[in-house]
Amino acid sequence: MDKRNNNNITDINSKRKKILSGDKKQAKKQVIKSKNKKGGNFYYSFLTIVLIICLIQVGFSAILNISKTVVYHNKIVKIKKIRNEAERRNKNLKNEIKEFSKTASLEAIARNNLKMAGEDEVLIIINDNNKDNNTKKQKKKKGFFK
Repeated sequence: MDKRNNNNITDINSKRKKILSGDKKQAKKQVIKSKNKKGGNFYYSFLTIVLIICLIQVGFSAILNISKTVVYHNKIVKIKKIRNEAERRNKNLKNEIKEFSKTASLEAIARNNLKMAGEDEVLIIINDNNKDNNTKKQKKKKGFFK
């Protein structure tokens, strides 16, 4: 502290000597520079704070980018699994189409689902409406007040 005070005192004394010696312009410039040094400390402090804020922002954005990368990687893995399952199912469906295109399977579908008969066959359909009607009547009679 003593050295600073001594330096400040010597600076002030040298400025006074310059003013007295007739170098007023240079003296004014030096006085302005000494005042600017005080403002310069504030300026550098302000720049330091701005730099720290920028570094925090860069760090925060880096963390967000890493987390997004992890999330997107997980989504890619899920989508690949879904694609593989779809490809497997597609292969199974193609195999089923090949099996159904055979005449034996077409004939079985026609007989069972569409109630069709072969060329030398006679199709007899027995209507079970009587049984259905009897069961419906019995269900109606089972009511509380009926």
